[in-house]
Amino acid sequence: MNDYNQGFQNPNPRRKTGGKTWLWVLLAVLAVLVFWGVSGYNGFVKKQEVAYTELSNVQTAYQRRADLLPQLAKIVKSYATHERETFTQVTQARASATQMSIDPTNLTADKLRQYTEAQGELSAALGRLMVVAERYPELKASENYKSLQIQVEGTENRIQEARRKYNDAVQAYNISVRRMPAVILANFFGFDVMPKFEAAQGAEKAPDLDI
Repeated sequence: MNDYNQGFQNPNPRRKTGGKTWLWVLLAVLAVLVFWGVSGYNGFVKKQEVAYTELSNVQTAYQRRADLLPQLAKIVKSYATHERETFTQVTQARASATQMSIDPTNLTADKLRQYTEAQGELSAALGRLMVVAERYPELKASENYKSLQIQVEGTENRIQEARRKYNDAVQAYNISVRRMPAVILANFFGFDVMPKFEAAQGAEKAPDLDI
């Protein structure tokens, strides 16, 4: 009787072992997918945050220029009181530029273009203000004017550098979310490409302050 039972206890021992093998394979594949998903997500977030930080630096540099402009205009106005149109243009351009802000979490190419155009108008107004200053040698010799001129010129350089760094950060981020197979993961988590700063009239080149 014992011999009979032993003969039917495990007619196919490999079937049970094979089932466990497939289970381990499935778990291993699942673990790889989870690791890939978490690693990819964190990589997107890291590159995106770098781009956000660089965009904030751009806005800070533009705001610094806007803060310096009233002081510069005031000094120029003390020598050129009749240049009312220029001062009005500077005031209007500054108001328009400072009223605009960009939210990196809700940034579109159109919003960035509008922001760039407003800043470009301010750059053009600043350039016209410098042309006015050129007509007054005593103004150009003023220590207050020289000091502000240096500060504004330095700020213009920081703006260009900040824009470049932002574009570099965006390029690195965009490549990461558009490259296969990462694009599948990016689309699943909602990571969209970010727009870059493009050259615009009055924005791609800092006004010449050394006049």
